[in-house]
Amino acid sequence: MEQDIQDIHVLLVDDQHLVRHGLRFIINAQQDMEVVGEASGGHEAVLLAAEVRPHVVLMDVQMEAGDGLEATAELMKILPDCKVVILTTFDHEDYVYKGIRAGAVGYLLKDAAPDELVDAVRAAYRGEAIYRTAVAAKVIGLAIRSTPSHSDSVKETVANEPLPEPFTGRELEVLQQMAYGLRNEEIARKLFIGESTVKTHVHRILQKIQVEDRTQAVVFAIRNGFVK
Repeated sequence: MEQDIQDIHVLLVDDQHLVRHGLRFIINAQQDMEVVGEASGGHEAVLLAAEVRPHVVLMDVQMEAGDGLEATAELMKILPDCKVVILTTFDHEDYVYKGIRAGAVGYLLKDAAPDELVDAVRAAYRGEAIYRTAVAAKVIGLAIRSTPSHSDSVKETVANEPLPEPFTGRELEVLQQMAYGLRNEEIARKLFIGESTVKTHVHRILQKIQVEDRTQAVVFAIRNGFVK
């Protein structure tokens, strides 16, 4: 039967055969997905990804045959449009932060429900950020909180992706408060500005970096050098 061109091609990377078997069963049971390859380590994953060119990679972290975070960074160099979701047992702050910096679009735990897993694959394919664990939320907030002070003359480009317009100083302040999890009305009180003004700043931030929600905006800021 001819391959449906709309299928989401998924590469599984895990050093446990039983884990890969379970993931393959779940993925292949979906009408819009297909597992196109399996690897048991980071180095193998990079080579295989270059060959099969998956849309989404489910990447373990701790593997004897190559670290998953290092493999993610290598994958982004050769397949920048590929979406990597870190899939691990550990809700570890260091893994989340390094995963973001390596270019992963998501961080998911292996005890996630099957529906949550396939939803994450679809979201990754659409280019959405999937950092929904408690530790992930904390890390994103702490990372932005550690951003050095910026003047109003913010640089016009970030490490990887040029901005059509630079962030203003106020926009960076709003972005930081977004990362803390504050709602628009709370940001308004914190910064002594009107809620409508906050909404305008949020809209401009999302528009400038061409993302659809706050989490993606924060991940963008971390990945592209606003956070050290």
